Amino acid sequence: MVDNITGITNGSKSSDTILFRPVTANVNVIIIQVLVGIFLYINSLMILTFFMKEAFRTDTRYILFVHMLFVDSFLMMATNLTLLLLYYRLVIPYEACIVLNLVMIWLQFCTPLTLVAMCLERYVAVCKPLRHAAISTPRIRVVGLLLIWGLGCVPALVILLSFAALVSAERLTMRVLCSVDALIVIEWQRYLQIAVFKFYFLVMSVVIAFTYIKVAAAARSASGENRKSSTKGTRTVALHAIQLLLCLMQLLTPFVEMAALQISVVVYNQIRVVNFVVFMIAPRCLSPLIYGLRDQKFFQTLRNYAVFGLDKKIQPAASQSRKVKLRH
Repeated sequence: MVDNITGITNGSKSSDTILFRPVTANVNVIIIQVLVGIFLYINSLMILTFFMKEAFRTDTRYILFVHMLFVDSFLMMATNLTLLLLYYRLVIPYEACIVLNLVMIWLQFCTPLTLVAMCLERYVAVCKPLRHAAISTPRIRVVGLLLIWGLGCVPALVILLSFAALVSAERLTMRVLCSVDALIVIEWQRYLQIAVFKFYFLVMSVVIAFTYIKVAAAARSASGENRKSSTKGTRTVALHAIQLLLCLMQLLTPFVEMAALQISVVVYNQIRVVNFVVFMIAPRCLSPLIYGLRDQKFFQTLRNYAVFGLDKKIQPAASQSRKVKLRH
C-alpha cells in the first residue's frame, strides 16, 4: 500500500516515492548542510554572547532575540532532518513523522510571533519611553514568551485535530517517507491550513505595519539623540517586517511544492531546495545582521568571543605600544 504524496508504505521502499536525481541532489544537499552548519555556528556564538553578559540577560529585546535564535535553531535542525530523510528515502513510523511535522509547524509560527513581539517592544521603547521600564519586567517577559508559545501551537492543534478526525488506526501503524504533507488526508484540510496561515499573516502584518508607522512618526518628530534613536528603531522594525514577510511566505511553500510535484519531480526537487535556502535560511540570517552587526554593544561582545578573547589582549598591547612611541 502506497500513498504517492506522503510515501506511506508497509515497511518497504516503493518506486512511487519521491526520488532525487543523484548528482544534482548530492550537490544541493552538500550546499545546504554547509549553510545550515554556518547558520548554527553563528547562532551558537550569539547565544553564548547573550549568556556571558548580564546586561543582555536583563534586557527585553535581547531576551526576545535569543529566544528567536533558539526557535530558529531547533526549526532548522528539524527541517534539515526531514530533508535528509527524504534524500536518503528513509521510512520512519507514521507517529514519529506526525510529531516531527507538528513540532515544525509550531516552531514556524513561533518565529514570526517573536518578531511581532520584538516590534512591539521597539514601539514601546521609542514611542512610550516612560512606560518601557514598567512594561519590561521579568513577569511581563514570562507572560509574553508563554503567549508566543501558546499562540504558536494553535495552528498545530487545528491541523492535528482535523487529522485525528479523519485518519484510521490502521494508517498509524504504517511507515512513511516523511514529508510536510503527512498530516494532509483529504483536500479540505489543505484549505483549512491555508485559512489559518492567512489569518495569522493578516494579524501579524497589521501589527508590524502599526508599529512601523508609529515609530517612523516618532522619528520624524524627534530631535538630536532622540531622533537618531528613533530612526534606528524605524530601520530595525523595517528589517523585522522583511524578515516576517519571508517567514510567513515560508509557511506557504508546502503548497507551492505540491503544485510543482504535479508538474515534474525534477521541478519539485529544485523548488524545494530554493524554498529551503530563500525562505528558511535567508530570513534567519537577517537576525545576525539586525542585532549582531547593527547593535554596537552586542557586536563588540560578540567579536570578543568570536576571536576567543584575543581582541581584549590585542587592544591593551596596542595602546601600550602607542604610549611607548609617544615617550620617545
